[in-house]
Amino acid sequence: MSGLWLIVAGFFGATSVGAGAYGWHSLGENDSIRQIFMMGVDYQMWHALALIGVSWIASQDPFKASRLPLLAGLSFSLGIILFSGTLYLYALIGYVPVEGAAPVGGWLMMAGWVTLIVCGWKTRKVNHES
Repeated sequence: MSGLWLIVAGFFGATSVGAGAYGWHSLGENDSIRQIFMMGVDYQMWHALALIGVSWIASQDPFKASRLPLLAGLSFSLGIILFSGTLYLYALIGYVPVEGAAPVGGWLMMAGWVTLIVCGWKTRKVNHES
């Protein structure tokens, strides 16, 4: 499972770089539109990096049979799609096609981070028992 999250992290990281280049060079002079688009790029990249952490966690002994890394990875991935995707679409087409998608994406990103807290707590507990 850890390899899967590394592939997903690489995909989101690479597309974030491409989106950043597009947003910076192709969106014209409207700073507010560019800022919205680039916020999506920033959140996508940070969460792509978080997925590298998920990949590492999934490879560790306490988590090889756990669903926690899967939950974190799905939360980050769906969060990127809904949050950053909504910002990209708004900047490109001028409206939000699915109302509420960005906040749900934000909540999913936070859920991914909370899941990492649980992973840390579980690791702490396992280390204290041994």
